[in-house]
Amino acid sequence: MNTKLLAPSILAGDFSKLGEEIKIVEEAGADIIHLDVMDGRYVPNITIGVPVIKSLRKVTQLPFDAHLMIVEPERYVDDFIQAGVNMLSFHLDATIHAHRLVEHIKSKGVKAGIALNPSNPVNTLEEIIYFIDYVLIMSVNPGFSGQKFIPEVLNKIPKLKKLMEETGRTDVLIEIDGGINQDNIAQISKMGIDIFVAGSSIYRASDKKQAVKTLKEKMNQLLV
Repeated sequence: MNTKLLAPSILAGDFSKLGEEIKIVEEAGADIIHLDVMDGRYVPNITIGVPVIKSLRKVTQLPFDAHLMIVEPERYVDDFIQAGVNMLSFHLDATIHAHRLVEHIKSKGVKAGIALNPSNPVNTLEEIIYFIDYVLIMSVNPGFSGQKFIPEVLNKIPKLKKLMEETGRTDVLIEIDGGINQDNIAQISKMGIDIFVAGSSIYRASDKKQAVKTLKEKMNQLLV
């Protein structure tokens, strides 16, 4: 993938005006809107669901990237797809039949991804790598916005790239989420990330539009 993409996470935004928060980052050049869906079971927090996403779909034409941090995601994926998401990722330990779910998501014309928690090794992807569209590497423990980046997680990237080479799946996209900011995004970008999720570094900045522009400039430095 030649173009690196920025996906602001509205989890860090003001929930009283999410539509406005989306328009701000869209006007600044955001590529994707990242949606953190939590059920209070898989992670100790509850966020947004299908009705909110359905209403936000009317606000923007940007792709919606939904990260399902929920138990038994197979029970809800159709609802999220109907609400207008374009990308859906879930966790292997949240479902029993991951391959079946991936194939179902893709059959609906939606990209399917697998999310890896900081403690999940890359080798858990050895069989499912043949079928997915992207991998979401969590660089914080999922559940809350504003956490500190875990640098050791970067060790997964060369392992994942090696697995992609060995399986002929070099087209799989690599997404990273958690603690991404202006200080670390350039260095992380050098490792070959395709999609950067950023929440607090955008929505808690004094100038949100400038934060988006700065992050995009730094993550694309190698492409100039």
